[in-house]
Amino acid sequence: MTADELAARVGAAMFEGDVASRQTMGMELVSCSAGRAVMRMRIDERHLNGHRICHGGFIFTLADSTFAFACNSHNKVTVAAGCSIEFLKPGQAGDVLTCEGVEQVLQGRHGVYDMKVTNQRGEVVAMFRGKSAQIQGSVIPEA
Repeated sequence: MTADELAARVGAAMFEGDVASRQTMGMELVSCSAGRAVMRMRIDERHLNGHRICHGGFIFTLADSTFAFACNSHNKVTVAAGCSIEFLKPGQAGDVLTCEGVEQVLQGRHGVYDMKVTNQRGEVVAMFRGKSAQIQGSVIPEA
């Protein structure tokens, strides 16, 4: 099995159990490959704050979820050790946000990942950087 095939299996298994992303937030896992993930979410009424724009917490959650899929793609249980986000443009009702996460560095048990959240026009809505730490275990049984 290739690294990308393993990552796709890991992503599918994680997404099946991810009630928060899948059901509560309405996210879709577009792809998961070695060190990368792409997720998508349509902004609807439940995502809007008092200014009638997407609540930053929902944009953060999209980026954080994408981060989780990217850093667990190697089938090592991995958690966030820290992160930061820059909000660059508001999300509007009806926008489709896509987040692409890319592994920048993985050394030993620690990694750094960058997430870029864009809208359907390709405009950057937010940039997120996550730092990961591997803990014991694998996401799916190792062959």
